[in-house]
Amino acid sequence: MSQDSERLSDAVSRRKFLVSTGAVSAVGLAGCSSGSESTPTDEPASDNDSNDDSSDDTPEPTEAGDDQPSLLTAEGSSTVYPISNKGASYWVSNAPPSDGEYWGSNKEEGNTVPGWSDLGEPDMKIADYFASLYGFEPTDQRSKPPYVVNVGLSHSGTGCKAVTDGLVDIGNSSGPITAELGWSESKAQEEVVDHVVGRDGQPVVVSSDIYDAGVTELTGEQIRKIYQDEITNWKEVGGPDQSIYCVGRAEGSGTDTAFRLNMLGDAEAPMPGVDTRQGQNHGVRQVIQQNDGAIGYMALAFTNEQVKPIAIDFDGTVYKPDKDASHTIFDSDYPLNRDLHMYTTITDDTPSGTDKREAAFINMFLTTFGQVVFVEGVNYIPLPTKDIEKEKGKLPDQA
Repeated sequence: MSQDSERLSDAVSRRKFLVSTGAVSAVGLAGCSSGSESTPTDEPASDNDSNDDSSDDTPEPTEAGDDQPSLLTAEGSSTVYPISNKGASYWVSNAPPSDGEYWGSNKEEGNTVPGWSDLGEPDMKIADYFASLYGFEPTDQRSKPPYVVNVGLSHSGTGCKAVTDGLVDIGNSSGPITAELGWSESKAQEEVVDHVVGRDGQPVVVSSDIYDAGVTELTGEQIRKIYQDEITNWKEVGGPDQSIYCVGRAEGSGTDTAFRLNMLGDAEAPMPGVDTRQGQNHGVRQVIQQNDGAIGYMALAFTNEQVKPIAIDFDGTVYKPDKDASHTIFDSDYPLNRDLHMYTTITDDTPSGTDKREAAFINMFLTTFGQVVFVEGVNYIPLPTKDIEKEKGKLPDQA
């Protein structure tokens, strides 16, 4: 968490984010990265860009239908960021159904997005529609949603702490809050609601020189030994006679927590083989692109032609990055598969753990439309229908 956020942690409630109309407009332009559609490459370059829009003297948010909208804030994981920020960009755009780039409903151009018809082909602007399900008054104005959504970027541990400290409404995390904050399952159930919005088939990637040299598959045990400094040269795993440059994510990031938990069996397992750590997924990608002999782990949304996922043999089952393979890194039984979380907190004001602003935004992702556009659209794995229904059951009743 940033120093500014730490100073605010005891001074502000998560329910105190109402700002004046002018201030909301400024945040919408400067805070969301969300005035236009966003991709993983739009990610800010450092943890210093995390959300710090809360203040001591902001009044209580208004109820749905009042004149002043209340700001919804989120912060955390760079893995969840492509989903959350793209959702915020669509929300802030409040585009009409005729705008096929957003709604995907421009039938004349043949670009109807799957799932739009499942919503009843709504004749409303996008944020107006999802907010109205929870009683918010539509604005019927483009780029003026019923309330603004602002997504900050840090990492999972910071997002989990920010939401539980009351600094933001939603904490984005690619690791379970139990591992991120060292909580028990019972404490987590008492303090937060875990909204799973998608899944990541977390890949292990290598630099293009190593991939081109033929190292396109490793065993799980070989990867463990690389990160535990027991294998240090690519020739030991069938590659060139070259030292391994081992890249890791920052400690406290959900990607690091999930990798240790799933690959090494313990969220706090030591990894003495790591040569450098990067605070964000795009940092890992950049380091691997710029260094020969590199290996790393990252979110699936950040892979590209220069940083390719390799196949991994876990106990005789080979999981490949090819969706047409018999076993793939997109499968639910892939050992590095992980949930992508949006956490909200249980308070005296909101004993259900999710207020209507949060519910309206999160519900947008829990539709066929949302899964196609915001999850699959940024190269993550959509939830099965039964899981979507389970997650919807965590939300308060619609209006």
